[in-house]
Amino acid sequence: MDYSLTTKLMAEFIGTAILMIFGNGAVANVELKGTKGYHSGWLTIAMGYGFGVMFPVLMFGAISGAHINPAMTIAQAVNGMFPWNQVAPFILVQLLGAALGQLIVYAVYYPHYMQTESPEAILASFTTTDASESKPNYFINEFVGTLLLVMGALCCLEGAWGAKNKASAAIVVGFIVWGLVTSLGGPTGPGLNPARDLVPRILHQILPIPSKGTSRWDEAWIPVVAPILGAILGAFIFKTFFAI
Repeated sequence: MDYSLTTKLMAEFIGTAILMIFGNGAVANVELKGTKGYHSGWLTIAMGYGFGVMFPVLMFGAISGAHINPAMTIAQAVNGMFPWNQVAPFILVQLLGAALGQLIVYAVYYPHYMQTESPEAILASFTTTDASESKPNYFINEFVGTLLLVMGALCCLEGAWGAKNKASAAIVVGFIVWGLVTSLGGPTGPGLNPARDLVPRILHQILPIPSKGTSRWDEAWIPVVAPILGAILGAFIFKTFFAI
């Protein structure tokens, strides 16, 4: 079925919002003081992001492709797999969806934002940082992680078996994200998605949270540029060697 651009954009908008609610919602549950899941651990966060990708792909993969990530949209366009005239609208609604999702997380966890005194814990529920305070390490981690995510997602969703069974492929993509956060999440989070990092960072800057500290704008370019470049290479590898 050929869906209208409006329907595709709504799918990207809602899908990206769901990603933020599940992903950054899991971080807020673990990091913010007084929650039921306070200090429940990294696996809770990894699971949140895995489900946060899995569910939108299951819901909207057949409608918009469920990019829910500007890096994925740009990478596919650069590699001739997505029309350039839809890139800007897709990215716009992904950014807006990320904003909505993050605002929902803020609203749901508002009392706990008010209780939390750690700027690092508050920032973690919005955006990524590098644990070793190393910009090169930050870049490498976001680049490699997004490369693996995009290549893996495309191999599953567009490969021979995945094209015949989109639902199973979507579930596997969720597990790819879960695994990436578990395995490569230690250094930076990770973000792997410019919308997931940039928009929440803007909201962190402007929202009234007493102990929020700095938004760390000096490194904000890294989780935008590195995922885009990693995604382009990941899509290139898929198209060159594995596309059917």
